Amino acid sequence: MSTRKLAIIMDPIKSINPDKDSSLAMLLEAQNRGWELYCGQMDDIWLREGRAFGNMTELHVMEDRSNWFNFRDPKVIPLGDMDVVLMRKDPPFNLEYIIATYILQRAEEHGALVVNSPQGLRDANEKAFLSWFPDCAPPTLISRSMDEMRTFMKEHHKVVVKPLDKMGGQSVFVTDMEDGNHNVILENVSQNGTRYTMVQKYIPEITSSGDKRIFLIDGRPIPFALVRIPCPSDHRGNMVTGARVEVQRLSNRDIWICNQVGPTLRERGLLFTGIDVIGDFMTEINVTSPTGIIELERESDVLITEQLFDAIESKLK
Repeated sequence: MSTRKLAIIMDPIKSINPDKDSSLAMLLEAQNRGWELYCGQMDDIWLREGRAFGNMTELHVMEDRSNWFNFRDPKVIPLGDMDVVLMRKDPPFNLEYIIATYILQRAEEHGALVVNSPQGLRDANEKAFLSWFPDCAPPTLISRSMDEMRTFMKEHHKVVVKPLDKMGGQSVFVTDMEDGNHNVILENVSQNGTRYTMVQKYIPEITSSGDKRIFLIDGRPIPFALVRIPCPSDHRGNMVTGARVEVQRLSNRDIWICNQVGPTLRERGLLFTGIDVIGDFMTEINVTSPTGIIELERESDVLITEQLFDAIESKLK
């Protein structure tokens, strides 16, 4: 059997935190299985005469915090010739990202397994896709109308306001009608009513029980969640903003939510996803570049990357 070939599209590998980066964990697992690795950014992929190409650099990765990768000479390769292409570019989820998914869809149509599916990435905006599972989510509004947002705030009092295209807690605000800044927040996030904005009912359990990151592989949940508990000076359950982490076994409610969303994720080719759950409610569905693998593996006996590549190999067969 010939050696498997994997290409990854990501932000510059030299800029990652090797102690926490989930993409690096995936690359290490693939390399341990004897796969050839290639790396590129969105600048490095293009369509020509209907075929997807990449100026990809052969890559060797190491578990070394000071020296975690070596590059070899780049070469132009048809992306459809890869066995697997990992799309791990971080948001913003903008038009450039969408165009990249069209390029990767042509690679998929010429033989590569693209993880996650380009069509699935386009369809499943990490915020808006909650609307397909209203029984799992808190009361949620997506609108550009300032009047609708204020009406929603009056109804639910305390709310979370966030943009639809960012990650890591960027531009996420908690506010209420008594907050003298609430109009400024709505104007800022919606850019004066010109950009769709998500407004969700605030879930108070975030302060005591944290924000659970639950990973699903081919729609099936890992049985433990990475719980991110905000620091006292911040309302966001994001590791990048200083939240502390612990591991918990999934609750019955967590499993019920996974059972609602899992089949749809599988049908849409979203092989590796991470949902966020606060209290009894799912607040986001992360499909672009879910992170937290290393932290969860470090705190438990769960081997997420091993299970992920078992699933990838089963698809290849």
